[in-house]
Amino acid sequence: MEINFEIIRGILERRLQQEDIERLLGGLSDAEKTQLLIRITELVRRTTALVDVANRVSDTLSLDVLFPRLMEVVTETLNAERSSLFLHDAETGELFSRVMQGNAIGEVRFPADQGIAGSVFTAGQSEIIADAYADARFNRSVDTETGYRTRNILCVPIRNKALQVIGVTQALNKRDGNFDAEDRRLLEALSSQAAAALENAQMFEKVERSQREEALLLDVVSSITSEIMLEPLLQKILAAATQLLGADRGSLFLHDASSKELWSRVAGGEGSGEIRFPATAGIAGECFTKAVCINIDDAYLDPRFNPDVDKGTGYRTRNILCMPISTRGGNKVGVMEILNKKDGPFTLNDQQRLAALCAQAAVSIENAQLFEDVSNSRNYNEGILRSMSNGVITLNAENIVSKINQSALRILRRSEEETVNRGLDEIFDAPNSWVTNSLEKVARTGRTDSTIDSDLVLDGKTAVSVNMTAVPLRDTRDERIGSMLIIEDITREKRLRNTMSRYMSKAVMDELLEGGDAALNGANREVSVLFSDIRGFTSMSERLGARDTVAMLNDYFTDMVDIVFAHNGILDKYIGDMIMAVFGSVRATRSDAANAVTVGSRMMVALQELNRRRARGGREPIRIGIGISTGDVVAGSIGSPKRLEYTVIGDRVNLAERLQNANKYYGTSILICQTTATRLRSPVRMRELDLIRVRGMQAPVAICEVLDHHTADSFPHADEVIFAFAEAVAHYRNRSWNRASTLFNKILVACPGDRPSQLYRERCEIYSRNPPPENWDGVWTLPVE
Repeated sequence: MEINFEIIRGILERRLQQEDIERLLGGLSDAEKTQLLIRITELVRRTTALVDVANRVSDTLSLDVLFPRLMEVVTETLNAERSSLFLHDAETGELFSRVMQGNAIGEVRFPADQGIAGSVFTAGQSEIIADAYADARFNRSVDTETGYRTRNILCVPIRNKALQVIGVTQALNKRDGNFDAEDRRLLEALSSQAAAALENAQMFEKVERSQREEALLLDVVSSITSEIMLEPLLQKILAAATQLLGADRGSLFLHDASSKELWSRVAGGEGSGEIRFPATAGIAGECFTKAVCINIDDAYLDPRFNPDVDKGTGYRTRNILCMPISTRGGNKVGVMEILNKKDGPFTLNDQQRLAALCAQAAVSIENAQLFEDVSNSRNYNEGILRSMSNGVITLNAENIVSKINQSALRILRRSEEETVNRGLDEIFDAPNSWVTNSLEKVARTGRTDSTIDSDLVLDGKTAVSVNMTAVPLRDTRDERIGSMLIIEDITREKRLRNTMSRYMSKAVMDELLEGGDAALNGANREVSVLFSDIRGFTSMSERLGARDTVAMLNDYFTDMVDIVFAHNGILDKYIGDMIMAVFGSVRATRSDAANAVTVGSRMMVALQELNRRRARGGREPIRIGIGISTGDVVAGSIGSPKRLEYTVIGDRVNLAERLQNANKYYGTSILICQTTATRLRSPVRMRELDLIRVRGMQAPVAICEVLDHHTADSFPHADEVIFAFAEAVAHYRNRSWNRASTLFNKILVACPGDRPSQLYRERCEIYSRNPPPENWDGVWTLPVE
């Protein structure tokens, strides 16, 4: 009778009755009984091995410990000479194992689709190889290197609870013959028993590695954020990147916007002479231009790689990881190029780590560049001071002269030794006490103080006509650190300028003096026009009376006009309580629209301060609305030969006035047209409000609300509201009334006083009941007052 494992299992699992067992044993010869005993012993040994595996994997999460333990059990249980265990690394697409190399654990890796192990892993099917050398998949070179002779192989997949193949187990050279189906089942059982522990250990190892990488990244970030000098910073960043990725060397290239080049002084891992090349050239150029990561496994197979660099240096580039360096605002700073990872190709994890480092590096590089720019600006400003025709004197907080330029020495008729480190009263004596008074006013109010056409008495007798401006100097914390005096010698121009200034603004006068009568002839120009108007002025003036109304207007106009002048604006005219200011009518700049918007925001901030002063005096607050438009107008002197006025006319002037008035409808403070918004050169907090049709204009106008002047109290949750408002308006224009109304309701929960959201919600309610015609274009016609 043949004694097989099925009979033995039947006995051990008590599937056979007592009489069946007695009958079975009675029919066996002594040799067969011995064979049965051997078989039972073998089965118990194998069962013990499964229990042993469970015990050995339960007390550790280290792959370095699990690999040798499991291979020892497999080798002993299957009576094999050797065994090996490979796990799949999904990140690299490789199978890897840990083996002893001398006194340390080393790692072996190969592609997951190569060799017998790769075939079993890919197919998920166990294989018994009776003759390894007859199998084309077997790599004999390993035997050749080690002097070992592989005869037969048993290889089975390792599956987790989800039946996914996570690796393979191999047994080599069974000591007493060939591997059979029982061996295969046993090895599959052993592998299945160990799968969960292996998977947990692999996951634990990844978590530990991530924690180490995060700690290293934090150390790196701490190191680079403490450096402010550009070149040492770049060297630190590059050293940190190569250390973080375990790479051989790298290069860091910065973008020169003026020359449209990438440049570096830390290329090849070493400080060297400056390297420059077009920002579109090579791998680095493509990475920078397209703002994408480039990962190259074999540099010499990539047509973008220039091997001449390697030939010139004797270096051999194997693989490359190139990452753009950009700020959160999307400003492209440069490119990091890392070469030759020491243990294989660059992985997705490497890309993520380098991207995180580059994000931090971008901030540090911008700060270092800013510091370098400030240093250059300081040197530049020193040069300007030396060459200025106006006198400049800087004083510290105690009114001691710190610096004085040559023009100031010439105007004051003194030497540097007589002025620097001297007190203000030593330079400007009693007849010039107005200078000291001006500086005291600046120190007291924190505002610039200008003195026009005053006499500076020198040597107790000589008078020089000057315009003098005292400016407060503040540090980054807005604390006073001193003052600056700017002295303009106007002795020669005094009479002419004083006479002309009675008839025109200073800006027009300066343009006329430079360009003659031609400067005042009509010309088409793009300007930004600002209108501001006091809300409810008529009723307010009735309550105040004539005297208080004039006082109120004087206070209001003083604060507002100073802001206009401070940002290169021209006060075109007062129209009752309304201010009309123009930016760019005399000399256009690319900052005209930005200046107009800045003036509008600062007028609102200044108004808050003015109202606080009024509240302390028990007076009612002032409310204003501001409208700004940008576009082509006619600028020139308009009027009769006896009375001319330099002003601007055109539909853009009318639009600014209409926008100022539209604030009443929308419950807003500052409205600008779309053209103004597109001309802004730096970010401004605002939202596109509506498409409107205003009286006197046929074409619809997109308008935006400027929100820069608001605080968290006056406009809560601003960023969330702006984002949600844009989405809600998009639904509104797509005729999705319910979705739009839902979003507007959410906005009103976050910001209950948001009048535009209330108006849109009302429109949605109306349109949901009475939809507009099919050709509706989303344009709203403002009601006529």
